[in-house]
Amino acid sequence: MLVTVSDFPGVLRVGDLEIAVTVSDRRKSVRLTVERDASVTAVVPPQVSRVELAQMVEAKRAWLYGKIAEKRDLGEPAPDKELVSGEGFLYLGRSYRLRVVDSGKVRLIHGRLELARGDGAKDLVDWYRRVGQPWLTRRIQPWVTRMGVELTGLRVRPLGYRWGSCSRDGQVNIHWATMQLPPSLIDYVLVHELAHLRRADHSAEFWQIVKRALPGHQDYRERLRRTGNDLWLPEEGR
Repeated sequence: MLVTVSDFPGVLRVGDLEIAVTVSDRRKSVRLTVERDASVTAVVPPQVSRVELAQMVEAKRAWLYGKIAEKRDLGEPAPDKELVSGEGFLYLGRSYRLRVVDSGKVRLIHGRLELARGDGAKDLVDWYRRVGQPWLTRRIQPWVTRMGVELTGLRVRPLGYRWGSCSRDGQVNIHWATMQLPPSLIDYVLVHELAHLRRADHSAEFWQIVKRALPGHQDYRERLRRTGNDLWLPEEGR
């Protein structure tokens, strides 16, 4: 096996696989993830060596190839949108036409999403984050009660190609782009992250936790997989 490493932590190459590596003091084990764009990332504890990580990647090679193939089956991400009147933007699963106005903050009013002339994608992303914070905070509370987990906080922020993340102290992070999804799929994202507060990996036990909270979760997972590449995700919001 030929392994070449450049600027570790940074990029690790194992055969034809390229893994973006991040070291985290909070991790106790290696987390390998195939992102929405079919790239592979690894979050590792400080004590893991390059050789150990390469061996883990090699052991999971078949699984990684399968996940990469799934992501590539979805095709390329949707083309970027133009910030012009008439362009459609999703919010909670419904499409709203953009209306460019002379001035004012981004707002949804009378079935139109208003954006001031001269504002850019960042302003629209900030709007999704602003409306998403209270909406998601309310939405997650019944799931917290139902699943019996301890949530210390929720933040809406860019997360690259991940829908969500969580930390060992009970903090959940949700990608602002989830606010484009229908509420039922947002629920799946929330349940998924709350389940990680009980189980950090994607073991059978983890999926049992998800299943108990959300029967039929496989259907939601598949719908989310198919929907993901249709969402607007500008460079400024990643």
